[in-house]
This record gives sequence, structure tokens and C-alpha cells, in this order.
Amino acid sequence: MRLPRHPALWLALFGIWFGVTWWLSSAPRDFPSGLDFRASDKVLHFGWYFGGCGLFSAALFRLRPELPTARRILIAVAVVALCGIIDEFHQATVPGRDATIGDFLADTLGALAGAIVFQKIHKILA
Repeated sequence: MRLPRHPALWLALFGIWFGVTWWLSSAPRDFPSGLDFRASDKVLHFGWYFGGCGLFSAALFRLRPELPTARRILIAVAVVALCGIIDEFHQATVPGRDATIGDFLADTLGALAGAIVFQKIHKILA
């Protein structure tokens, strides 16, 4: 199995991911049944940003394969964490939503974990 090679596909998927993030942040919270335990939103943030960073890191892996892995991870985490900051500022303007440092930390940790895991996957499936 091989991953698609063209970085434009991965960038488009990342753009869609960010668009869905914006859309989800534009409405009051509505947790799925069973996900209403304490800190469940942090788990959702972590997982969502894990996946988003996977998409961005795939694009970066295809755009700049000559970069050292550590640098690609750092760039991917920085870009996706910036998306987290933008998302938190956006949520602060939505009635019924709030921005928290805890959400941003969950976003950033999810991005870091995603970048590390997906860089390994990209190397295996490249």
C-alpha cells in the first residue's frame, strides 16, 4: 500500500480539516452520547488535532522530503498549533463556547503525537 504522492491532495485535505474545525467551533457544544465525562472535550481536541497534524505532516513529507524528520515534526506541530490558537480565538466569539488554555494544550499535544506517529507511517508507506 502506498500513500498518494501529490502534496496538493494532502494540503486540500488539511484545508478541509480546518474548515470542518471552524464549522464545528461555530456552534454550541453538543457531545455525542457517552462522551460527556470529565475532560471529554480534551480527548476530542487531542484526537482531532492528532488527525489534522497527520494530514499536514503528509503534505510536508511530500513537499520537503529532504528536511530532517525533527524539523518536519516541528514545522507540522507549529502550523497545527497555530490552527488551535485560531480556533480558540474563534470559539471565544461564539455564544455558548469558550476558549481555554486546556483546549489549546490538548490541541498541541495531539498535534505533536500525530506528527510523530504519522512521520513514521509516511516513511513506511512512502
